[in-house]
Amino acid sequence: MSGHGTAIPMTARKSGPLKGRAEVPGDKSISHRSLILGAMAVGETKVTGLLEGQDVLDTAAAMRAFGAEVTQHGPGDWSVWGVGVGGFREPEQVIDCGNSGTGVRLIMGCMATSPITATFTGDASLRKRPMGRVTDPLALFGAQAYGRQGGRLPMTIIGAKDPMPVTYTVPMPSAQVKSAVLLAGLNTPGQTVVIEKEPTRDHSERMLRGFGADLTVENAPEGRIIILTGQPELKPQTVAVPRDPSSAAFPVCAALIVEGSDILVPGVSQNPTRNGLYTTLVEMGADIDFQNPREEGGEPVADLRVRFSSLKGIEVPEERAASMIDEYPILSVVAACAEGTTIMRGIKELRVKESDRIDAMARGLEACGVKIEEDEDTLIVHGMGAGGVPGGATAKTHIDHRIAMSFLVLGLASQKPVSVDDGSPIATSFPVFEDLMAGLGARIERANK
Repeated sequence: MSGHGTAIPMTARKSGPLKGRAEVPGDKSISHRSLILGAMAVGETKVTGLLEGQDVLDTAAAMRAFGAEVTQHGPGDWSVWGVGVGGFREPEQVIDCGNSGTGVRLIMGCMATSPITATFTGDASLRKRPMGRVTDPLALFGAQAYGRQGGRLPMTIIGAKDPMPVTYTVPMPSAQVKSAVLLAGLNTPGQTVVIEKEPTRDHSERMLRGFGADLTVENAPEGRIIILTGQPELKPQTVAVPRDPSSAAFPVCAALIVEGSDILVPGVSQNPTRNGLYTTLVEMGADIDFQNPREEGGEPVADLRVRFSSLKGIEVPEERAASMIDEYPILSVVAACAEGTTIMRGIKELRVKESDRIDAMARGLEACGVKIEEDEDTLIVHGMGAGGVPGGATAKTHIDHRIAMSFLVLGLASQKPVSVDDGSPIATSFPVFEDLMAGLGARIERANK
């Protein structure tokens, strides 16, 4: 599947029990960062388990455009010969980041403090997304940004010739913004300080330290304070990418709502800044056994044994939102199949993702017969119990991979099939989704088959 081409309508039908082993792809966040930091190190970084979805492939192409040598040796097995901090060359072509907000924002950060110019674009979805949240702090370093009205792509960044270190308080919980500022700080003399009022996923901090950056984290009354000393020589690393908890969410949640299911999902990241969904599912009554906890590539991981469960609606703590922001679409599907009401507050960030995910899920669930309530920052789903969702609708995906996969999972447990107007964006993050789910017994098919 391609997230950039012809629409692929897909349909999911009520399935028998899901059984077997679900080998989900590598973590998308860590895959992006391993390529970017590998390009900024001196020497060869080796990466295993790299996610080979289109988002990450676009980041690999971008690192080549900036002068790094990026090579695939086999499935998930890659190497990056880096050019060092401050060693990026000016790209000859426009950098196309496809569907990836993470890719474009992190790449803008890592080039913004070098005296080069680069122009960025993306697909129709990415061109709608706001870039000012990144270009505003990058301007404090001395970078200049020229884009479409509203700070949208295509956009040209002129890197700072003599960057100045900054102290920046991130105005919204965003690991992308935090990471862009830290990456800009790498090629800036002195100390760059980022203050987070709410903690977000910490892959950048973990990986920066792993590559040899001088980075400290302090907890203070004003929030989480991250201090990075600029202009280090990053040392190449061997990175083992753990399996993506956001991708694992789809087979996990499918098993929870399809009667009789019993699956194993091995090696899933249990990073505490990413595991809010799994905490929430357990609180709803999910039968998830976290087996063989261990550490791989500097990240905690575990094997998840997941069985069909009788689930109850809950109110998700607002402070948990940052640790599960990408998982609210699939959680709303689980909520529809639970008994009682599930309340999700503090989630306005979902309105500026690949799509307005609150609106996309609300309209699709309503079309499938589920009662919902929403406001700017809240989604409330009135559950219909196991097997109680009527289904029978076609959901609009708005070029959003997580919306597409969420409604296909819903179709596996609904009374009538659930279709999506375009499953092609799934390739951006989970290129083996169809085959993996079919291997478990899911009934998902393309309209043209």
